[in-house]
Amino acid sequence: MNLFEHSEGKRLSANLEWLNEPEEWSIDNGEVSITVPPASDFFIDPAGAAVNESAPFLHTKITGDFSIVAQVDVEMKEQYDSGCLMVRANGTTWAKVCFEYFEEQPSILSVVTRGDSDDCVSSPVHVTKPYLRLARAGRSFAFHYSENGEKWKLVRYFGMDCPQEIQVGIVAQSPIGQGTKVNFSSVQLQSGLNGSILQV
Repeated sequence: MNLFEHSEGKRLSANLEWLNEPEEWSIDNGEVSITVPPASDFFIDPAGAAVNESAPFLHTKITGDFSIVAQVDVEMKEQYDSGCLMVRANGTTWAKVCFEYFEEQPSILSVVTRGDSDDCVSSPVHVTKPYLRLARAGRSFAFHYSENGEKWKLVRYFGMDCPQEIQVGIVAQSPIGQGTKVNFSSVQLQSGLNGSILQV
């Protein structure tokens, strides 16, 4: 199902909720546009220097196995500006896969947080609106990306202990920048999962 099919303008369906709602956002025909505030991020520095949980996160709750797919378009101004899919159990247990501006090129990155954040740079991307996918089977999770929505590449496969019911949704961030704009379209959430999708 399209996660935002019953939302329009600034009216959210009953199953959706903001964490860090931005001042400017809208939903039009299932597409979400977010104006990202400055210095917004989700990251827990392993060195203990900073704990950030300020980025806009629009999410629902889902129980058990699932997959979520979105096409992401980011106005890339500063390093780390990005749009992400995220799954979150609590403030210290969460993970995200991102389309991000890194070292002056659009790239795919991921962060897995189990107390501290483990940040990984995967690869540059050669399209302006790639697809991201996040999937869960039990305690196993997988991130994938695609340049065309058909052929998928594995970004990360990992385990994370979390409850059956968990938050999942979209994140828009500008960790060191003055803010940006991120659009999410074709956001499809599917309950239940064929476990083979994790490593395809």
